[in-house]
Amino acid sequence: MHAVFLDKGTFSEGIDLPAPAGITDYITYDETPNDTKTIAQRCSDADIIIANKVKISAKVIAQLPKLKLIQLTATGMNNVDQQACMAHDVTLYNVAGYAVKSVPEHTFMLMLNAMRGGIYYHQKAADGTWRDNGNFCLLDTALIDLEDKTLGIIGVGTIGKRVTEIARAFGMRVLWAEHQGRTPRNAEYMAFDDVLATADVISLHCPLNEDTQHLINVNTLAKMTKRPLLVNVARGGIVDTRALADALSGEQIIGYASDVFEQEPIAADDPLLDFSTHPRVIFSPHNAWGSKSAQETLWQILSTQVAEFIKKS
Repeated sequence: MHAVFLDKGTFSEGIDLPAPAGITDYITYDETPNDTKTIAQRCSDADIIIANKVKISAKVIAQLPKLKLIQLTATGMNNVDQQACMAHDVTLYNVAGYAVKSVPEHTFMLMLNAMRGGIYYHQKAADGTWRDNGNFCLLDTALIDLEDKTLGIIGVGTIGKRVTEIARAFGMRVLWAEHQGRTPRNAEYMAFDDVLATADVISLHCPLNEDTQHLINVNTLAKMTKRPLLVNVARGGIVDTRALADALSGEQIIGYASDVFEQEPIAADDPLLDFSTHPRVIFSPHNAWGSKSAQETLWQILSTQVAEFIKKS
C-alpha cells in the first residue's frame, strides 16, 4: 500500500520511524501546510495518510478516492473531519497510551517550577540579581511545598490516574472532579464546582470537545476561591486565554503552568506572554508528550495498528 506521512518533523531528530509492515511505497514530508490543495496533491495516490497536526478536512477527503486509512500520531482527533471519514468509508485511528510516563512527569515539572519559582530563581541566580543582593540566599518569592496541598484533577483517564499516584507520593491530597453539572458517579469523585473551590492546584487532563471548550472561563475561575495554581497539559482550547490572563492580573489564581495554547505555536499577541516573567508562570511548547521513550512507544503502537489494518484489507 502507498502511505504518505505529512509531518514527520513533529518527531525529534534521531527517532527511528520505519515504514510499518505492509507499506510498499512510503513518502514522508517534514511538514505540510494546512492548505487543501497541497494536502490533496501530496496524498492523491495514498491509501494511507499518517499525520499529527495537519488538518484533514472534508474537502481533502472528498478528493482522495483511494484513501482507506488516516492514522494519527496523536491521541486527539480534532484535526480530522470524522463525519467525512465515515461518509467516504475511511478508517480513522489515533494512538493512545504512549505518553503515560512522559505527560505525568512533565506535569510535575511544570507544577514544581511554578510552586517553587524555579525559572524565576534560575534567572535571578544567572543575571547577577542574587550577587547584587549579597545575601547567602534569595527568598523574595515564597517557595511552596506540595506536601499537604490539595490537587484537583479534571480528566481522570490513564494520565490523570498516574498523576494521582505521583501526587500522593508527594504527600498531596487528591480530588477527582466529576463532569461539570453532573452528580458524582461514586465516592471517588467530587462535584466539579467543589473541586474548584477546594484545590490548591488544579491540573487539566481532559480532552477538548464541545463540553470542555473554554471550560476554564470567567465563571469557573471565580469559583477558585483558594487562588490555586492552574496546570494545563491537556489542550489550549480548554482555557479561555483572555479570562485566564485577567485572573492572573487580578490575582484570582496564584499562577499558570501550561504546555498548550489556544493557538500553536503561541501567537505573538497572546495575552499570556505578558506574564512570561511572573515567578509562578511557566510555559513549554506542547512537548509534554514527547520524551524519547514516549515517541518510540507511539511509533511501535502506530506500526502495529497500520500493519494489522493492511492485513485485514
